[in-house]
Amino acid sequence: MPAFTYTARTAAGELRTATIEAPTAQDVVAQLRRQRMTVVKVDENAKPKKVKGSIRMRDIVIFTRQFSTMINAGLPLVQALDILAKQTENKPLAAATRDIVFDVESGHTVADALAKHPKAFSELYVNMVAAGEAGGILDTILMRLATFMEKNDALVRKVKGAMIYPAVIMSVATVAIAVLLIFVIPVFEGMFAGVGMGLPLPTRIVIGASDFLRTYWWAVAGAIALGVWAFRRYYATSGGKLVIDRLLLRFPVLGDVLRKSAVSRFTRTLGTLISSGVSILDGLEITAKTAGNRVIQDAIMQSRASIAGGDTIAAPLQKSAVFPPMVISMIAVGEQTGGLDEMLSKIADFYDEEVDAAVGGLLSLLEPVMIVFLGVVVGGMVVAMYLPIFDMINAVQ
Repeated sequence: MPAFTYTARTAAGELRTATIEAPTAQDVVAQLRRQRMTVVKVDENAKPKKVKGSIRMRDIVIFTRQFSTMINAGLPLVQALDILAKQTENKPLAAATRDIVFDVESGHTVADALAKHPKAFSELYVNMVAAGEAGGILDTILMRLATFMEKNDALVRKVKGAMIYPAVIMSVATVAIAVLLIFVIPVFEGMFAGVGMGLPLPTRIVIGASDFLRTYWWAVAGAIALGVWAFRRYYATSGGKLVIDRLLLRFPVLGDVLRKSAVSRFTRTLGTLISSGVSILDGLEITAKTAGNRVIQDAIMQSRASIAGGDTIAAPLQKSAVFPPMVISMIAVGEQTGGLDEMLSKIADFYDEEVDAAVGGLLSLLEPVMIVFLGVVVGGMVVAMYLPIFDMINAVQ
């Protein structure tokens, strides 16, 4: 909805200038007349243009820490935001901050202004800022938010780092196999054809694979692209996401990493929200959306329904069979003692260390597996092509 800056005179003769949102300038005039004000002028404000681009988590963390420091030092909200908009190096974030300054000057709360930029500020961020504004502790909440985001970002990077290694190895292996089949194997095939001798079965299989890839490369590329597209479409459905996420949690070693990282994210997010003054029901709903796994999300939402019905959080989490018994027990104790937020933070700290150990275990397992895989596939192809040469040498002797 567009915003308009008006100048009007009150019934007492006082001249007043302010900003108001309305569909049209005529609506502004009508609204002011209902308030028995005489309109002097109404001008439509031009919002700053939004800049497209990505905003890194690190940029948001720095923004949040600086915002907290300036508020704690006593700077007014608008002035603090204006300073941040001028000194932020990330252009999309600077543009978003200028929009936020405009909205706050127009009478919106900081949380409402942030909510208009979901790509930069998550629902969790907005809700915590709203709780901080309501409680008059916005600087404390912002500092807590920055700490939370740093730890959550470190956790995400650990899990992604564990996935990058096998992805790189598999990519290198795929390129090496393709180069062998397309460029190297045909040379051997021409040499063997000139000799006119019978070829061993492994050699015939490798040459057949080379001929197929060179002839039908377009079909192979199309099949891969179609497979990726079909997988994404299936994963985008509610049932597909549930099936795939459940399978991921059942994977040996990898499932353990994903489960522990999900537990850490869940407990830290919920603990941070509760300690910031967000209600448990709202906190569980927000946490479910940031779980990153449909199985975990369903378990959290069942827990929310249980709380709404007067039950505990721990009971439905235990029924889901997703969370470890220690986590269930510690949450139950936190509920009974009234220190749920502190207990959740302790669980998150413990599982951060568990994720480190699980990632280390995953990498130590993947290294020999990848080496064996490369040795068997690439080495097998090389041996298959040298078998006829050995036969030729034996025939000559």
